[in-house]
Amino acid sequence: MGSNMKRWVCGLLALVCGALLLCGLFVYAVDPCFYYRIPADRDLVFFNERYQDAGLARQIPADTVVLGTSMVANYRISQIEETFGGTGVKLTVPDGYLSEFSAVLDTVFRNHPPERVLFGLDVNILVRDESGLTGALPEYLYNASPLDDVKYLLNRDTLYYSVYALFADARGEGGDLDGAFTWDEDLWWNHMTALENYDRPALAESSLPADAYLDEADGNLAVIEHWAAAWPDTQFDIFFSPYSLLYWDKTIRQGETDAVFAALERACERLMSLENVRVHGLLMDPDLVADLDHYADYIHHSTQAAGIALEKLSSGEDLLTEENWRQTLANWREFVVNYDYDQFWTDAFWWKWNIDHGAPVVWEPGT
Repeated sequence: MGSNMKRWVCGLLALVCGALLLCGLFVYAVDPCFYYRIPADRDLVFFNERYQDAGLARQIPADTVVLGTSMVANYRISQIEETFGGTGVKLTVPDGYLSEFSAVLDTVFRNHPPERVLFGLDVNILVRDESGLTGALPEYLYNASPLDDVKYLLNRDTLYYSVYALFADARGEGGDLDGAFTWDEDLWWNHMTALENYDRPALAESSLPADAYLDEADGNLAVIEHWAAAWPDTQFDIFFSPYSLLYWDKTIRQGETDAVFAALERACERLMSLENVRVHGLLMDPDLVADLDHYADYIHHSTQAAGIALEKLSSGEDLLTEENWRQTLANWREFVVNYDYDQFWTDAFWWKWNIDHGAPVVWEPGT
């Protein structure tokens, strides 16, 4: 009986080890997160930025890295390379936290140090702390230890992703790096879409104090300062992501104007002193943010607007300097506080927009 039990246990262990080995080999062969290679025999299937950024950061050498939240999702590598020359890569962490962006950059610099990093600093990211961090970023894919690879190879999620990647490719749902994680093709980027997807808040009864977000901003800015110190040979172009004017309507109605501008001022004060950091005020550029036809909601803009943003970053058109940033923020505050947001919900606005855009005007008899 003891001999039979021993053989049964040994057989079970062999079966389990064999199954694990097959799973590991399957994940390694498919490599859904591009951890070991960028597959050349099939189209690329993109499904989870936090998993796949690690592979993209490891495998793709780039002169210019664009990093940010979903605000940079519709930037295309071809736009980056056309604007800045050389090679480019885009790495997005939707609703990301500064610690997550740090993990991505650590992986980039450990494998292929770039000449330039363009980082979209969303106001929403600047003014919050890390208390909402979920742990969704798989740290074992981002650290330098090869011993953690077993967590990738023998993992229920990556096994599922391997199967999904093969089936998605077979259904023709794959693509190339240029369109990685873009989501703009099925949307009508237009002021009507932007307004439809904007839930206008009620007016707040009180306003936040100016220092409400400063502690959070200081903690986040310290991370960016660490990047600049850790990689002094790389140029960091930090740009305030160009949320639309509807963001400012929301900010004002929620009583957050003083707090948001104080956080922006703190960012300028701290980042402007760093030798290898430049700060760009795309958030304060009316060419971008005042044209709601660039947007599909109150913050996210189109690939066309991304091209405009990249050109402005390259030319330095919206560059903030020690000489101009205070006046730029003061002028912008004056603009957004006094802007007529109510016009977006009037018939006169729609009439003017249609006429300006060439729509035929039909006059009813008697009008």
